[in-house]
Amino acid sequence: MKPLSESEIRSSFVNATRGEIERIPLPGLHEVIWENREYLGWRDPQSRLRGYLVHWSGDRPIGIVVRASEVALTRGISAMCSLCRTPQPSHQVSMFSAPRAGEAGRNGNTIGTYICDDLACSLIIRITPAAQPLHPDPLEIVSERAEGLLERVRAFTADIMRPA
Repeated sequence: MKPLSESEIRSSFVNATRGEIERIPLPGLHEVIWENREYLGWRDPQSRLRGYLVHWSGDRPIGIVVRASEVALTRGISAMCSLCRTPQPSHQVSMFSAPRAGEAGRNGNTIGTYICDDLACSLIIRITPAAQPLHPDPLEIVSERAEGLLERVRAFTADIMRPA
């Protein structure tokens, strides 16, 4: 992922008001290892249910505001993030909804999907699997995971930007 500045991040949001965008707390951008990310995702420390995703689409960053469900998944079962497609314990995956961009979002139209609770899919897909006879190169597997993750993030944000 190409690095993002604070102004690029703030101007990228497609489903938030100007006032909401000004109040978004940004993560420590100096700590981000950009080359190990398909998107930048973080949770709001002041409002635990709010989260943010920003990724590049061509030469333009696209940002979305998401909201975690207040209802947690049942403990003791497995769940799968629909972005990174990693199965995990249910407490590590949450249903997130995002208002659609434009008038549809202002009218309450949202899209939801299950995402890693900490929005750190880029880190999870980089857990290198052990080499196996059918998959001898673990780094190739990580590369395939990264491509799939970015494809699904782009599809999710495209749905949010699509007129209802």
